[in-house]
Amino acid sequence: MSNWWKHGIVYQVYPRSFQDADGDGVGDLAGITDRLPYLADLGVDAVWISPIYPSPMADFGYDVADYTGVHELFGTLDDADQLIESAHDLGLKVILDYVVNHSSHQHPWFQESRSSRDNPKRDWYFWKDPGPDGGPPTNWVSRFGGGSAWEFDEQTGQYYLHTYLAEQPDLNWGNADLRRAMLDVLRFWMDRGVDGFRVDVAYRAMVAPQWRDNPPNPDWQEGMDPYRKLQETYTKNLPDAHVVGRMLRDVVDEYDDRVLIGEVTLPVDRLMAFYGENADEYHLPFNFNLIHSDWTADSVREHVDDYEQHVPTTGWPNYVLGNHDQHRFASRVGPEQARVGHMLLLTLRGTPTIYYGDELGMPDGRIPPEMVQDPWELKTPGLGLGRDPARTPMQWSKAPHAGFCPPDAEPWLPVGPDANVINVEVQQQEASSMLSLTKRLIALRRENPALHAGPYRSFDTPEGVFAYARQSPEDDTDRFLIALNFTAETQTWALPDGLHGTVEASARYGRRDDTVRGILALRPNDGLVIRVDHAP
Repeated sequence: MSNWWKHGIVYQVYPRSFQDADGDGVGDLAGITDRLPYLADLGVDAVWISPIYPSPMADFGYDVADYTGVHELFGTLDDADQLIESAHDLGLKVILDYVVNHSSHQHPWFQESRSSRDNPKRDWYFWKDPGPDGGPPTNWVSRFGGGSAWEFDEQTGQYYLHTYLAEQPDLNWGNADLRRAMLDVLRFWMDRGVDGFRVDVAYRAMVAPQWRDNPPNPDWQEGMDPYRKLQETYTKNLPDAHVVGRMLRDVVDEYDDRVLIGEVTLPVDRLMAFYGENADEYHLPFNFNLIHSDWTADSVREHVDDYEQHVPTTGWPNYVLGNHDQHRFASRVGPEQARVGHMLLLTLRGTPTIYYGDELGMPDGRIPPEMVQDPWELKTPGLGLGRDPARTPMQWSKAPHAGFCPPDAEPWLPVGPDANVINVEVQQQEASSMLSLTKRLIALRRENPALHAGPYRSFDTPEGVFAYARQSPEDDTDRFLIALNFTAETQTWALPDGLHGTVEASARYGRRDDTVRGILALRPNDGLVIRVDHAP
């Protein structure tokens, strides 16, 4: 097996927002296929596509009504096959989202389940009698608003569980027939050539829940997400999730060279369990801690060092700066530090994931109140939880709607107001652009084993600077020093005695081929990738 995912780079596409090929204002599979040459030229190795399945779109595809079909907005199964074939022809892998915790309430499985208490599929979901007071069986609350996670069904007189929207009933992985059906979904797509899966909310799948009330969260305050009022003692990160993870891995391992990625939003020490005690769960449990870290040199170094110490020898690290659930990286840290962040992302040990548009430095879009789509924002307005700003259309050019859709179409979300400046067409022509920087870093990573496979070692540096070394895993002939300035002021660092080298890339552009030795001066908001010519 090549374990391509260890040395490769994953690029996430939100299909509604990448490229509209049929003129309805919504991105589609044909549009993604049309843009695959761009991804190949960028230098990434795999495209991860958020859900494309038939869905009523209560949560924009994460409420699946058919796991083995394609929503008509996105195209057909033939379009999916064409995308996979075209990607493979360009040397790109294809990763699909796999929604493990819940289906749509319109899925035929749930329609049967709710039809009567004795239906054969009744136990494919979680049904419970009312509590002693006639209300919900437990105090559990749902995401996107913090209301009850139980919905009463008048026809059968019981409640069903929904961790998310009422339109997203939770699947019961304790039912053998449900397990077989869901595992066959993986085989269906791998038989069509899919190279792996990103498993949505992997740490929430349940086999045998304890029906006990969650305790109150003592840290919750007014103005925070109402969902956080309770601690999730009995609703996430349970042993059940590892049972399901092993089931999924067993099926993925039936096929050659496939990858299983788990969405696991947990601190580093608890995240490690999702590799599996015997390296038999997720190849890559997603590491979101850079997203949630303070963006300072000390905080980021502390996280990376801690993570490196925890990753098991049988595991492989990974890093993420953004995705469809988070405000865009450039909006969180500013455009200058976004460049520093991508230098970090593409030079650390482990698999990087790039969210579409982040290679351009796309910021959050601006969503007028009347155009809000995200159910989280609609249910908790004003708390800043809405995800629409991170899902606006990809900015391809100066054309109307930034080239995302035809001029006479209306995009499903408004294109960012900066699209005339921040777009692929413009940045391809600028050697100093964020896109050019990203391509340079990807090329360096691909060409040098030190950067895509070598060990990591950090240095003690002045405040505001994070520096680390990478070297070839086979010998010490291929060495790099990466030095990042997390501040808006010039920083200096006395290099280790005798160390000198040549600049291969700079976050702010303009220092390539400079020789560095002695005192290293870092410009404000700058970072350097230095090929070490000599080290003590």
